Amino acid sequence: MIRGVSMVKAMEVALLCVYLLWVVPQECVGKSVLSKNSSSPSSTSPPLPQRPGSVNVGALFTYDSFIGRAAKPAFKAAMDDVNADQTVLKGTKLNIVFQDSNCSGFIGTMGALQLMETQVVAAIGPQSSGIAHMISYVANELHVPLLSFAATDPTLSSLQYPYFLRTTQNDYFQMHAITDFISYSGWRQVIAIYVDDEYGRNGISVLSDALAKKRSKISYKAAITPGADSTSIESLLVSVNLMASRVYVVHVNPDSGLNVFSVAKSLGMMGNGYVWITTDWLPTAIDSMEPVDSETMDLLQGVVAFRHYTTESSMKRRFKERWKNGFNSYALYAYDSVWLIARALDAFFRDNNTITFSNDPNLHKTSGSSIQLSALSVFNEGEKLLKIILEMNHTGVTGPIQFDSERNRVNPAYEVLNIEGSGPRRVGYWSNHSGLSVVTPETLYSKPPNTSTANQRLYGIIWPGGVTKLPRGWVFPNNGKPLKIAVPNRVSYKDYVSKDKNPPGVRGFCIDVFEAAIELLPYPVPRNYILYGDGKKNPSYDNLINEVVADNFDVAVGDITITTNRTRFVDFTQPFIESGLVVVAPVKAAKSSPWSFLKPFTIEMWAVTGAFFLFVGAIVWILEHRFNHEFRGPPRRQLITIFWFSFSTMFFSHRENTVSSLGRMVLIIWLFVVLIINSSYTASLTSILTVQQLTSRIEGIDSLITSNEPIGVQDGTFARNYLVNELNIAPHRIVPLRDEEHYLSALQLGPKAGGVAAIVDELPYIEVLLTNSNCKYRTVGQEFTRTGWGFAFQRDSPLAVDMSTAILQLSEEGELEKIHRKWLNYKHECSMQISNGENSQLSLKSFWGLFLICGITCFMALTIFFWRVFWQYQRLLPDSGDEERGCEVTETSRSGRGLRAPSFKELIKVVDTKEAEIKEMLKQKSIKKLKSSHSGVGSSHSQHSDIP
Repeated sequence: MIRGVSMVKAMEVALLCVYLLWVVPQECVGKSVLSKNSSSPSSTSPPLPQRPGSVNVGALFTYDSFIGRAAKPAFKAAMDDVNADQTVLKGTKLNIVFQDSNCSGFIGTMGALQLMETQVVAAIGPQSSGIAHMISYVANELHVPLLSFAATDPTLSSLQYPYFLRTTQNDYFQMHAITDFISYSGWRQVIAIYVDDEYGRNGISVLSDALAKKRSKISYKAAITPGADSTSIESLLVSVNLMASRVYVVHVNPDSGLNVFSVAKSLGMMGNGYVWITTDWLPTAIDSMEPVDSETMDLLQGVVAFRHYTTESSMKRRFKERWKNGFNSYALYAYDSVWLIARALDAFFRDNNTITFSNDPNLHKTSGSSIQLSALSVFNEGEKLLKIILEMNHTGVTGPIQFDSERNRVNPAYEVLNIEGSGPRRVGYWSNHSGLSVVTPETLYSKPPNTSTANQRLYGIIWPGGVTKLPRGWVFPNNGKPLKIAVPNRVSYKDYVSKDKNPPGVRGFCIDVFEAAIELLPYPVPRNYILYGDGKKNPSYDNLINEVVADNFDVAVGDITITTNRTRFVDFTQPFIESGLVVVAPVKAAKSSPWSFLKPFTIEMWAVTGAFFLFVGAIVWILEHRFNHEFRGPPRRQLITIFWFSFSTMFFSHRENTVSSLGRMVLIIWLFVVLIINSSYTASLTSILTVQQLTSRIEGIDSLITSNEPIGVQDGTFARNYLVNELNIAPHRIVPLRDEEHYLSALQLGPKAGGVAAIVDELPYIEVLLTNSNCKYRTVGQEFTRTGWGFAFQRDSPLAVDMSTAILQLSEEGELEKIHRKWLNYKHECSMQISNGENSQLSLKSFWGLFLICGITCFMALTIFFWRVFWQYQRLLPDSGDEERGCEVTETSRSGRGLRAPSFKELIKVVDTKEAEIKEMLKQKSIKKLKSSHSGVGSSHSQHSDIP
């Protein structure tokens, strides 16, 4: 917080001090080591050092400021508490030497030098980032740790300033918190209003980088001169209000920041549609002014602000109870800074370290000057004390005090506040551990980090104007520039887009879609249509996109194809018509073939069908052979019967009757299959013989790639680049064509007469071409790209999102179809694509289910049949009793054969035997078995009667 008033008068003295403190030491690096060695005590080991009676710690800040008025009492309270606690420094008194920087870089530097004269072991402050940059060189030279409780500039790095340490939060985290909030709200562009000093510029620079990672950006940076009056601020805000973005991030000083909102209120910029986001300066100002007057609060209604979050604890509550007024979060950081140094000094003394100072030989060279810089001493143990401070880990009123590897406080967190009514209302928190949340950060540290978009949440916010609906974040101001719309000045296919004598100067399908979408937007969009192209040939659409990228146009409207390469540079809307590349070639009627009757089925279908005819015939023969005399006879006759029966079922003219149940079951299923196959064959053959068949020697894009014939493309479209870059077609084969007449002429001439073999173009154009060609040409092959047409806006344009929503609404309500019928209602429609003979053939894929059912039925029938045959065969085998009696009457030479074992030949004989004969044999065997059982019983009775 620097006022520029005294800087001009003291410039010469300041430059001299910087030269003496920075430039001269850099020229003499390395000499200080020798000096320190020469001033060291003797080599005799001294006794253990005694703790000093007191130590000096400097405090440099601006007394008369929001931060300074809170920090000074905090410093005094901390000093008293440390000195009253005998367990900390154990008899050593902590003395704080105060210096007022008076909001001046020069006075702050002089104050730092005066502090160093008192041989301080550490310095707390300054509150200004600009002054911190300057006096950090003094701390580096004199090895005095510099702990700032309020300098939040992210560029105060440990690499450039090794003795600088920040006990508050780094603005790096605050800018990422604001970025997450902007991304959470869905805004893509913001305007940064900041104070033009190190604090403001460097903070906004970090914000810009963070927004870029979220695909957002700062559309304009509005810098305010330090100490600027209301007139300057008003002039700045008037220019800002002319821009489209309505999201403002204000990063200024708390002592003068309220002037921004006072001027904004007078300009009507605190109403509906505006978004104001501030950094922690605004909560600092509000907390310091409690109770805040109603007039000030009226200026801030709807503002969203970020405030440092400090953990709630009993220690913090007791500290706040000692406060009367003017309290803010920086008082807590000031209090903890004193305690941090005290605890570090206690650890420093416990390690038997002493406090010693030595003269800096670099400063002795200035002894001839009236400025007594030689009075400044180097703190010899400054590096040790700094290392101890960095290793400290304890809890203060701000929460855990610990530093990471980059010397930032661990677990940075902020409160998200919404100014409404009589004061701020907390709507959530932010931490680098979990992003935006409604849960306190310390409760989330025990869980895994989760900063995903789905995990972000805040309570409802009341925005400027008292509205709860999320503002859109941008508008077209009435006094702003109208939208510059580039329209291709086409010479062909003018139904899509073309020049018009009447306002707005253009017409066509694409223009009507764009206008209909604009009408659905909830805000007016002033616009001017500008023709692009000379009107003699179609313009290059890639060049048109480049014009939008170069900011010569805001949007390109027309038949613009959405391609991958173009989406890298512009934002397209939702496609309003489907498109894709197709091949158009001359066609002719196919000649009739004497083998046309074979075309309905594929080769596989013919083979499987024939095989099943024979298979089913064989199955029916097996099932009927034992029952039906028509399936019996000599082998030659039976083979002829199988073939005859099989193929006669195709026409349902088989004369053989089936008598077995299994044979009838198989035949019923097979006749159903034959019925389906016959019907399909008849329908397909009828179509082939009656419908005109068109053929082309070009079968699609693959045949074009392999050939060397010229290919026609529309001049200016992306088709040429696609064929050359993606499909590797030689550029000399590509022939640009101007309009429909050139298309038809080139196709009619053909490649041998200076024309083309085929044309590759987008489907919407081809629909018009084929309508005007009386169907002499057709598309061949399949559409080999899938794209669409959209309107191309500049990158990150918020209008692109709203227009996409409007186009979807037009599609859902049927308005797109109405506009399509108005401009593209073709009177002579013909088939777009020629029929492919191979694709129209019936394949096995369509009938395998029928064949599967038939096969399963045959398998089941055969299984039942052979089970029954085997069962009969088992019954026909002789019993064991019959075998024994048979053995008694057989010849001795054949006695070795024993029981008659079953043989495959006998089984086949059973299969070949008629069913009636088998049944008779089984009947005779049963009668014989019954008689033998009766005779066996009679002989048994006779034997019993012979016994005396």
